[in-house]
Amino acid sequence: MLSYRHAFHAGNHADVLKHVVLMRILDYLAKKDKPFCCVDTHAGAGVYQLTGEYAQKTREFDTGIGKLWERDDLPDAVQRYVSVVRKINASGALRSYPGSPFFERHALRDRDRLFLFELHSTEIELLRAFTQKDKRIKVVHGDGLGECIGLFPPDERRGLALLDPSYEIKTDYRQVAETLGKLYRRFATGTYALWYPVIERHRVHQLERAVKRGGVRNIHRYELGIRPDAQGHGMTASGVIVVNPPWTLDSEMNNILPYLARTLGEDGQGFYRADVLAGE
Repeated sequence: MLSYRHAFHAGNHADVLKHVVLMRILDYLAKKDKPFCCVDTHAGAGVYQLTGEYAQKTREFDTGIGKLWERDDLPDAVQRYVSVVRKINASGALRSYPGSPFFERHALRDRDRLFLFELHSTEIELLRAFTQKDKRIKVVHGDGLGECIGLFPPDERRGLALLDPSYEIKTDYRQVAETLGKLYRRFATGTYALWYPVIERHRVHQLERAVKRGGVRNIHRYELGIRPDAQGHGMTASGVIVVNPPWTLDSEMNNILPYLARTLGEDGQGFYRADVLAGE
């Protein structure tokens, strides 16, 4: 949606979950010498200023990275995530938050490639400035869900696609499932991470059914909630559906999610899910 600005939501509990999962997958891909290709369908600006007007208006980062920033008991994988956020906060104060492209670029090696799609006319200029003509990165001003399909299968035969529309348009739920199905049929061994918000639980159920109807296999779900579902009260939880996850991801997330539910949950109401929606 062209009016959507992620700066209002940067660093919130959903970003914590999405970026922790993203980092675990990228770190796994980077363990092998062979290059990989990463595609981000809704890249955003790259970096967000938490001292800016948008972030300060909602202060959603207080529900996420703000609760982790000064803790000394972080699990190793969460500590790694926070350490990357600290790279753009050299003073030690939490003033900026990296978007997905920052984490993705941080994981790139010389022969890896990254494709960043963004449709918003303001965000795309910020994204171009962020990438600074990095030859490993191609920035595309366009519809990521529609245009990413032609990139698969990638030449590297190893890759990750992050699909995370805003879902402000209700048809996003249908389109993201359709796109995932098309990508899977073109490149069944790729890894796909599909982020979703929990605002109206029935839409999440519809999304899960649509993904499975598309013939996709080896589907795992990782969900984090800070309070119980409550329609009409904003995003209470979010999740990442991962297709063909690294074999290490389940055990890592079963260690990480209980900690995040306790730490980010409101008044002890945090919860999590880590399960398999469809086997191999």
